[in-house]
Amino acid sequence: MKLHPAVSIGLRVAISVGMIVLLLWQAPEFDLSELVPEPSSATFAWLAVAGGLTLAGMVLATLRWRQVLTALELPTEMRRLFSLTMAGQFVSNVLPTTIGGDVLRVSRLSKLTGRSPDTFASVVLERVTGWLVLPVITLIGLAVNPGLRELGTATLVAAGVALVTLSLLAGTLVAVSSQRFGTRFAVRDGWQRFAGAIHLGLARMRAHPRAAFNVLAAGFAYQFVLVLSAVAAARALGLQPAGLTALLAFFPAVLIVQVLPIGISGLGIREGAFVLFLGPLGVATEEAIALGLLLYLLNMVVSLLGAPAFAIGNRGSAVTA
Repeated sequence: MKLHPAVSIGLRVAISVGMIVLLLWQAPEFDLSELVPEPSSATFAWLAVAGGLTLAGMVLATLRWRQVLTALELPTEMRRLFSLTMAGQFVSNVLPTTIGGDVLRVSRLSKLTGRSPDTFASVVLERVTGWLVLPVITLIGLAVNPGLRELGTATLVAAGVALVTLSLLAGTLVAVSSQRFGTRFAVRDGWQRFAGAIHLGLARMRAHPRAAFNVLAAGFAYQFVLVLSAVAAARALGLQPAGLTALLAFFPAVLIVQVLPIGISGLGIREGAFVLFLGPLGVATEEAIALGLLLYLLNMVVSLLGAPAFAIGNRGSAVTA
């Protein structure tokens, strides 16, 4: 039985709140003050850096999307794409809706280009590159810091998430790249349309290897900036053990698991993952939860900048000459 959207959202919010309450309840010495950074000039400076890096990440995400569109022979103005990206972020992170920001991006850009299959493929392929980049970054982080490979369950889970993600991605790409199986999904709906979009994108990427390289380069830059934003947020909270290499190894794994369709906007899952990964480094449970909540709030605040783009909608031309 399909739930009403309002009921579905309410249930997911309740699940997220419940998971966070459970995490706090299990903290051995819960201190509510640890959830809020101590006000100081250094704290506000680090928060500003974290917010600025989060916004920079949106710009790089837009650049990644533009590179995908270029590979699909659909060059589009950066300004227009950034507006659509921010509008999508506003829908995904601020509005109480079950319609994702990616749906908005596809819908609005398709109206401007008149090429719905290519537009849909661009968004799908952009997301797929993230599933390649994130686990690779985790493995790099574990490789450059030997101490992170000796944290027991935290190390095993992070490495497992990365390797399973890469394996599933490789299997998917091999399956849909086949001419026999890929093209049959091109005009279908649901997951078959998704598979067809990946097939189309891979075919275009093979024809434009330089564009494919640019997509991956933009993807790595985008995710690395998000790691730096997490480092700055950790500094604002005074979490010294959560340094660059630690978050390089564990934050991408957090980003992977938080997309599980449980709760809302990753709340609860993200915080639980931080508790698991940062606990062995000496970060208290409430501090790890605070980091997750702070990153969520930073993302929401930056996403609010997309409100005007969402309200204005499509205006002007999108495709460049």
